[in-house]
Amino acid sequence: MTTKVSSSRYLPGAHARSRHPAEQRAHQYVVEWEQKKTQTTESPNTTAILSPTICFSRKIGVGALEIAEILSQKTDQRVADRLIIEKIAADADLSQKTVTYFDERHPGKMNELGALLFGEKSFIMSDFSRKLFSAVITLAESESTIFVGRGTHLILPRDRVLAVRCISAKEFRIKRVADILGVSASAAKKELEEADKEQRRFFKKTFNKKDAPPEEFDLIINCDFLHQPEWAADVIHQAFISKFRAQDETEV
Repeated sequence: MTTKVSSSRYLPGAHARSRHPAEQRAHQYVVEWEQKKTQTTESPNTTAILSPTICFSRKIGVGALEIAEILSQKTDQRVADRLIIEKIAADADLSQKTVTYFDERHPGKMNELGALLFGEKSFIMSDFSRKLFSAVITLAESESTIFVGRGTHLILPRDRVLAVRCISAKEFRIKRVADILGVSASAAKKELEEADKEQRRFFKKTFNKKDAPPEEFDLIINCDFLHQPEWAADVIHQAFISKFRAQDETEV
């Protein structure tokens, strides 16, 4: 007889402490964006000046969202994780608003982005990818944001992004997920293996990529050694200040 350890599934972002539900945040962010849109006097084709953005890429279960939430207190930026991004992309009403806005503001840019990621000849962008990209760019343009997951550093203008990759040994991730779910290490390992497979499928389908090479990032945080989220947040905060202070001084 097989004993089922737990019916829980580890969904990245769903187990963070003191967070409002993703659906609530997604609707809140779109409402705030719509309010700002009605107040602006810019023409639809005016190029937006994107606020400096932090984009986290991570090994599933490493704790990037916890680091991002601490960092947001230092930078006064909101946090949009994969649950929020995907909720906007999947909700018919929310996605229609962001896609329409993007198409009006950036005519032809979606095809350019798709060709950049997939190649001029082979690129076919799915409906979900189109909605996902529109959601990310709309969120980034409406307010300074920290993004966690879903390859956002590949979507946004690279010169306006501090791209951070959080990694660790698998043992670190297994222990953390086991503690979160209250399951055995072997059960946590199975959860992570499934989550890792889903992440690989997503990146292959959405970005035509198999992995996240280090040259894509400004900074790589190894949580085996910077194992306290506060330590990692301090390092990233300083890198964020240094990068964009230097950039702003160069542009003056």
